[in-house]
Amino acid sequence: MSDSHLTEPTGDQQCLHEFVETARTKLSDNIWDYLVGGTETETTLRRNRLALVSIAFRPRVLRDVSSVSCAGRFLGRNLRIPVMLAPVGSLESFHPAGAAEAGRGAARFGVPIIVSSVTKPGLEESAQACGEGARIFQLYVRGDDAWVDDYVRRAVDAGYDAFCLTVDTAAYSRRERDITKRFVKPWRTSATGIEYQAALNWNDVRRFKDKHKIPLILKGIATAEDAATACELGVDVVYVSNHGGRQLDHGRGAMEVLPEVVQAVRGRASVVIDGAFSRGTDVIKAIALGADAIAVGRLYCYGLAADGASGVTRLLELLEHEIGVDLALLGATSLEALNPSYLHLGARVTEPHVHSAFPLTGLYADKRPRDD
Repeated sequence: MSDSHLTEPTGDQQCLHEFVETARTKLSDNIWDYLVGGTETETTLRRNRLALVSIAFRPRVLRDVSSVSCAGRFLGRNLRIPVMLAPVGSLESFHPAGAAEAGRGAARFGVPIIVSSVTKPGLEESAQACGEGARIFQLYVRGDDAWVDDYVRRAVDAGYDAFCLTVDTAAYSRRERDITKRFVKPWRTSATGIEYQAALNWNDVRRFKDKHKIPLILKGIATAEDAATACELGVDVVYVSNHGGRQLDHGRGAMEVLPEVVQAVRGRASVVIDGAFSRGTDVIKAIALGADAIAVGRLYCYGLAADGASGVTRLLELLEHEIGVDLALLGATSLEALNPSYLHLGARVTEPHVHSAFPLTGLYADKRPRDD
């Protein structure tokens, strides 16, 4: 990587918020609310953004930043930036080709996708679309041990780099944007075996690690205590997440959780985080606090809805450019050079909202842009 990150990128979209605006014009009200909404009062959703904007920078100057690297590394793979596409259900709602299309965009750019078990076109087809690109499979447990083992076998055969269990969905949350309109996603109406997810426990994690060699990720860790237990059982990746504010309401913002998890992990596992990450500055803050990689969810869905795989790739290019510029202005030549000394508590200047990272969109009320 070089100073190319410091030159303005070319392309139809010049700002990340342009993808948000385009996606809003293409998606129905039901699908839009499914994408941007959270559970109940949406307090956790807003706290995710609040936790990020409450961190300010302490930049250093007079450093030679003529060459800046935005690269990262995760599970033995070199990444163009330390970012991955988070597992999102029903990606086919945003593009007919679903996870396959998103995976093509991610692979073309050079970052992994985490393919959800509740998105189309399915495990094998999504993996094939990634080509040689990195991919991870995420599972909601809907069956017994043999059922889980079969998914693991299929994931290994399809070339997935790791296997992810989501652990914060013991019960379906109440997403009132959807409920008030009586809108139900198709996979929820057909889902069976939900009791298996509710019964998931640490013994299942132990059994997985004893039986399978593929690296295991636990997504939905929200305390130091659970992070420590995961490491004691040999979990390879601790994934800090509150499901984008879509599960337990009144939770802490993900970035509030990150420091205690990093301290509890003590280098025994990699650390991934998601939760309202929308800008290059967000990525930098998490890396400085000890995360190994950041997962984006809603953000790449805007790119997918706007322009398919090309939209995902273009969005990631703009995110990379932001990271490069921000690193240079911080006086750092790489993400590896970051540490908490670059950060400081800062006063909030905007009301936290799912789109408060994009003040030029005019979408604070979540309304479709007017044609006139």
